[in-house]
Amino acid sequence: MRFGIVLFTSDRGIAPAAAARAAEDNGFSSFYVPEHTHIPVKREAAHPQTGDSSLPDDRYMRTLDPWVSLATAAAVTERIELATAVALPVEHDPITLAKTIASLDHLSGGRVTLGAGFGWNTDELADHGVPGNKRRTVLREYLEAMRALWREDEASYDGDFVKFGPSWAWPKPVDRTVPVLIGAAGTERTCAWIAKHADGWITTPGENDISGSLATLKKAWADAGRDGAPRVVALDFKPDAERLASWAADGVTDVLYGLPDKGEAEVRAYLERLAGKLRSMNSITETGEDS
Repeated sequence: MRFGIVLFTSDRGIAPAAAARAAEDNGFSSFYVPEHTHIPVKREAAHPQTGDSSLPDDRYMRTLDPWVSLATAAAVTERIELATAVALPVEHDPITLAKTIASLDHLSGGRVTLGAGFGWNTDELADHGVPGNKRRTVLREYLEAMRALWREDEASYDGDFVKFGPSWAWPKPVDRTVPVLIGAAGTERTCAWIAKHADGWITTPGENDISGSLATLKKAWADAGRDGAPRVVALDFKPDAERLASWAADGVTDVLYGLPDKGEAEVRAYLERLAGKLRSMNSITETGEDS
């Protein structure tokens, strides 16, 4: 099982580059950042955690651009995975987003993973011209179109929300693809969607009892004829040896821990303590390799 860090970026506290460098220095395998382009003040969409229009954290309205953040992180790190938890691809033009992601993957030596969400904030999506009841369809088409641009020398796509004729687009990602993880509640519908269109699942905050969802995902994966097993990234609050062992047995491949909204010195101290706890559980080695 690999261990990573998620930084809820904002225009205060530690910068993404400093956080990623500190995470790599302490042996963590991955570095994730989120995305919101904006938060409409007046909206009907309820936040999944609060159940109403209130936000659990004011950083929702202060998030930095994820791809700029990860580019700065790429420049000061060598091995750590650069990922999103989660990005909102449907709030972008898919052709230019494919170029952005491919460029980052090319320049970072193939370290990019796209963690994508359907978008709980349908009012935010509406401002980008995405109908809330079509967000899964739009995301599917965007992913298919971007994969075509990444994979094919002459790419084209003809969908309801994305259309372009034969086109050249370089650079390509190092492996001519980028892994895609879906961050959403582990419902049967979500598991089926992941099995058809993605490479794995990112849990949502507070989903600790995920054994049922993991079983559902494995069945959906097999029913879709997929080889191997899906990647499963679980969000955790603090290390617990019994829970980590249970997750590992159930097929969790990665565990993420959030960083405090503090300055670099405090965040580095937190990462050192966290890495120490994980090492004491024989979960992460001094060199950052998985045990």
